[in-house]
Amino acid sequence: MASTDAPPPFETLPATMSAMQLTGHGGYDRLVWRTDVPTPRAGPGEVLIRVGAAGLNNTDINTRIGWYAAGADGDGPVTDGGWAGDALAFPRIQGADVCGRIVAVGSGVAAGRLGQRVIVQSCLVSLRGDGPDLWLGSERDGGFAQYVAVPSADAHTIDSPLSDVELASFPCSYGTAENLLTRAGVRAGDRVLVTGATGGLGSAAVQLAARRGAEVVAVVSADKRDACADLGAARLVNRGEDLVRILGPNSLDVVIDGVGGPGFAVLPELLKPRGRYAVSGAVAGARVELDLRRLYLKDLTFYGCTAQDAGVFRALVGHIERGEVRPLVAAVFPLQDLVAAQEMFLARRHVGKLVVVPPG
Repeated sequence: MASTDAPPPFETLPATMSAMQLTGHGGYDRLVWRTDVPTPRAGPGEVLIRVGAAGLNNTDINTRIGWYAAGADGDGPVTDGGWAGDALAFPRIQGADVCGRIVAVGSGVAAGRLGQRVIVQSCLVSLRGDGPDLWLGSERDGGFAQYVAVPSADAHTIDSPLSDVELASFPCSYGTAENLLTRAGVRAGDRVLVTGATGGLGSAAVQLAARRGAEVVAVVSADKRDACADLGAARLVNRGEDLVRILGPNSLDVVIDGVGGPGFAVLPELLKPRGRYAVSGAVAGARVELDLRRLYLKDLTFYGCTAQDAGVFRALVGHIERGEVRPLVAAVFPLQDLVAAQEMFLARRHVGKLVVVPPG
């Protein structure tokens, strides 16, 4: 039975903690390392997690530079750079991927949660209202810190021999990928194209689609083919090659896209009639060219995917616990070296995920 009053903390909590704060939209100078940030407390229905590791994502970069803002393509200053179009409150602690242990609980949360090892659903579905969903590290402080407070319902207990670093590579990318596949209804026998298959989202989508029994075609950088070969793809195609010539028109049941940009234009041609396209990213460009005739004459269905469907993350936890997907960690950095980690992230020469570890 849930307690009505908060029990004492699982460990003695410091008054302050170390954290990387985002102080506004802009360059790396907006990331400020602090060792005197007040340690958060678990509010009603919340748990406090001692962060073991936190993963990097495109959204960290996008939020820092204000990429999501309506006016981000112009020359003026960005003031409403949250992904939902609202102005963020600064300073903000980013970090959507969290693995750690619960060290305190708020009122209404069972004391038995103390000490549990958890990963956090980045899309905080327990706070879902009538508007856009809230995301960890965007609308509220995230995991680029020693401690983070999150809704108890979004902190999922996990039983796994994997390290904190490995588990921190899963929540955002794999949760997003599982959501894309769920929305698109990917099933055994489907032929599925995954763009950007060597990135965090793409490598997750390849594994998760193959787990469903789909025939996966992965679009990869030529210099990363070997790293992607054992993720479960039936076929690898080099980025920039003529996909229509290689695969043929009307040859795909589903496209899972996190890239966008100029390469988008041929994707509707590749899809079979009544094919499905699901997107959750635009690292190659947000504005694309679409021939509407391809969309309606072929009865295609397009899915834009940010909010995660109910049950998606719980299913992912099960896949992890049963060893049906594996982590793909490219490099690990101390949290105070987050700028160096983001520089490596933007160079895009790695395969998989980058992870940071807070001190202590």
